[in-house]
Amino acid sequence: MPLSPQLVIFDCDGVLVDSEIIACRVMSRELAALGLTLTPEQCLVEFTGITTAAVLARIETMLGRPLPEDFQQTLQQKDFEAFETELQPVAGVKAMLPMLTIPRCIASSGTITKMRLTLGTTGLLSFFEPHLFSAQMVQHGKPAPDLFLYAAKRMGAEPRRCVVVEDSTAGVHGGLAAGMRVLGFAGGTHANAEYEAILRQSGAETVFRNMSELPGLLDGQGASRDAL
Repeated sequence: MPLSPQLVIFDCDGVLVDSEIIACRVMSRELAALGLTLTPEQCLVEFTGITTAAVLARIETMLGRPLPEDFQQTLQQKDFEAFETELQPVAGVKAMLPMLTIPRCIASSGTITKMRLTLGTTGLLSFFEPHLFSAQMVQHGKPAPDLFLYAAKRMGAEPRRCVVVEDSTAGVHGGLAAGMRVLGFAGGTHANAEYEAILRQSGAETVFRNMSELPGLLDGQGASRDAL
């Protein structure tokens, strides 16, 4: 029987805000301007869940040359413009969050500035601030455990009594490496038919698609999709 959780650690993009498909569409367009052809779906596979520095390094490897000096700034501006007009909260998350009685925080590969924009745009910021933790705060981002351990320490929770909610393999691996329970979320619009299987294979304890299921899963009363 799992220990009762002291803390729920949410990823942000793709778990709370439905941003992944928007960001991948922007990335695909910006890379095409540099002569690198990747579909939004390919960008999702290559870049989801890892730090900006890791994304930029991977792009430079693919290109075989350094990126323009203003690429990161331009990409962020394009992302933010798209988020301000298109971004929505993940379905069901606004109804679910008031039901949680366990302390919560966010551990994201994105910057604090990005989190405040996306959570503010979708009306979710008040549920989490000031408990926003970014990969910029630690030496190694996901899939390393550093960010999850940092968040647990700051929140005064034991790692073994933390539950991580993640939508990426990097996040699942990071949560497991931190010694935490990890629930895989496959309810974002970017999650294709194979997404559940990918998260299970990455080691997620349970994979769910509807945010209304989360309180029951935290209580140990939800049904695992592995058993369905």
